[in-house]
Amino acid sequence: MTATELTLRRPDDWHLHLRDGAMMRTVLPYSSGNFARAIIMPNLVPPVVRGDDARAYRDRILAALPPRHDFTPLMTLYLTETTDADDVAKAHEAGLVSALKLYPAGATTNSDSGVRDIDRIMPVLERMALLGIPLCVHGEVTDPAIDIFDREAVFIEKVLRRIVDRVPELRIIMEHITTEEGVQYVWEGGPNIAATITTHHLIINRNAMLVGGIRPHYYCLPVAKREKHRLALRRAATSGNEKFFLGTDSAPHLDARKESACGCAGMFTAPNTLSCLAHVFEEEAALDHLEAFASLNGPAFYRLPPNDTRIRLVKREVPFDVPAKIATDEGMLTVFDPGFPLYWHPEDALSVDQGAKP
Repeated sequence: MTATELTLRRPDDWHLHLRDGAMMRTVLPYSSGNFARAIIMPNLVPPVVRGDDARAYRDRILAALPPRHDFTPLMTLYLTETTDADDVAKAHEAGLVSALKLYPAGATTNSDSGVRDIDRIMPVLERMALLGIPLCVHGEVTDPAIDIFDREAVFIEKVLRRIVDRVPELRIIMEHITTEEGVQYVWEGGPNIAATITTHHLIINRNAMLVGGIRPHYYCLPVAKREKHRLALRRAATSGNEKFFLGTDSAPHLDARKESACGCAGMFTAPNTLSCLAHVFEEEAALDHLEAFASLNGPAFYRLPPNDTRIRLVKREVPFDVPAKIATDEGMLTVFDPGFPLYWHPEDALSVDQGAKP
């Protein structure tokens, strides 16, 4: 019998870009309405590098929440070569910071302040391991001699293995993995290695961006890869394996910045992520593993309890109505188009019995 309704523990998003100011106020409700918690990326301009920065950014997010939206932003610090380990410890002990984020310098949007010399951050990583603070990693090298489609695999061999060898107790999340090599490394790694997988990398390969003309709204970093890599990601996400969980990497950019001679990387997937995921998991005959991927594996790795609230997904005969574009105070914002109709409708999480027990 084909499932037509799913009730899940309310999911979390373990990799989210909310931006700031007017953009944040526009995009936040699409995440806070469906997700209970989210790991908030720190690559603002200027970046969130100290505990006081994280506190101020968290306060701005909470002030922008719509009424009745029960949402907890889990803040991160942007790891630099001058990060103060004592400030990190203080912020973590105060409950301000849930993780630190490693951006190789120049790897993605607003990553110019990132790390160039891994050895210079080893003392901070060692302190993080002692304190139990996870490290979120944008896993790409930025050497111009390395092909952009190979940068994740090279990062694993040249950078990540060095970190793990030096600080084996450090919990590491390889964010938005995109390759067979990434899947294999996580699958074979020890209990301190996990990975997030985005919604869009489960759906598109590089053809979506390049065949029939350049489609800038399918450009992201890490860039989508060959079909064999997409299929490897699907196998991992739908396997139920506790090492893989959802991090949407929803990353809004104004259309004017996407549709330009040097367009920005990122896709705004927050409005339709849950519908897309249900579609993918149904295609893979793995709807019974959707809750693990979206709601259970992430909290377990971050050593947090799963959410007690629930969200319901209902499959209907009419497609879920998602706007193609959303207006902001600064211009239009394009929503990720999966290329097929979405029949799974997420119901308002607030309408589901919040006292339900597992």
